Amino acid sequence: MLRCAGNHRYPIVDGIPVMLLDEVLQTIGIANTTLMATSGSTINEVDPYFVETLGLSQEEKQGIRDKLGAGNSGVDAVVQYLVGATSGRLYQYLIGNLGAYPVPEFRLQSTSGKLLLDVGCSWGRWCFAAARKGYIPIGIDPSLGAVLAARRVADKLGVAASFVVGDARYLPFETGSFDVVFSYSVLQHFSKPDARVALGEVRRVLRDRGSSLIQMPNQFGIRSLWNCVRRGFREPRSFEVRYWSPAELMTVFTQLVGETSLSVDGYFGLGVQASDAHLLPPRFRAVVILSEFLRRLSNKRGWMCRFADSLYVTSACDSVGTRIEEAAAHA
Repeated sequence: MLRCAGNHRYPIVDGIPVMLLDEVLQTIGIANTTLMATSGSTINEVDPYFVETLGLSQEEKQGIRDKLGAGNSGVDAVVQYLVGATSGRLYQYLIGNLGAYPVPEFRLQSTSGKLLLDVGCSWGRWCFAAARKGYIPIGIDPSLGAVLAARRVADKLGVAASFVVGDARYLPFETGSFDVVFSYSVLQHFSKPDARVALGEVRRVLRDRGSSLIQMPNQFGIRSLWNCVRRGFREPRSFEVRYWSPAELMTVFTQLVGETSLSVDGYFGLGVQASDAHLLPPRFRAVVILSEFLRRLSNKRGWMCRFADSLYVTSACDSVGTRIEEAAAHA
């Protein structure tokens, strides 16, 4: 158990600190499940993999338990069923049938020893991608089961990464701790006020002249527009995706983090990664290849960014004191 100066008590489960605040309204149900699962003294014996904290269907959770019972020695059983939730609809075919870890290509330059925070790390795929580029990754996620899976996979792959359970709106790190903050397919699920609070925290934990790279959905993307049509352009509920316009992203990120630019992550959906093409069936592989072709073309034709479904928002920090004050004011 950890105790902070504010007298909050945080349990430590198998070496992972669970630093969620129980007095605030959570952004996602798995945070509440994690809090409930770590409130007792014997829960670890009942559900040692904390499958109930994964936010999956009952069928998927049973699939994990079946694989664990069979002594599966290949891809981690939890990752087998989290892949659909973390990588998008194209990956539904791979649920329970994953033959390799889908570690994507990290679109930052290689470095040596820079400290990177992955906000909403789930089972750690972007932490592992960042480690390949020389970063020292720390992952944070509200799901204890996912974070425990991330640590198991890190051990299996020989990646030096650390993990903590926590909330993007209340990052349990000192001001100016990180060189880079990364997040993929996370803030898009937050209400826009909660996303702004999280961005204020991103700025707070970044060092002077640090940077953030955060994936966000574009409301003018082809697939994004179709999704909005399907739900009748109503206000999103619960964990549904919130779509942002490029102009809105530029304004909010510049205000809360620093000087901002946009680039294309992908077309025809969220989570489409060219590095995973070989894992997908032919019909989906064609979508990924076309998305990558258009992404590369967008590097020469900047206007194409306005119609991509998935965007990367890159922000660079300036003076720490100035930006923290501005972030607090806008949050």
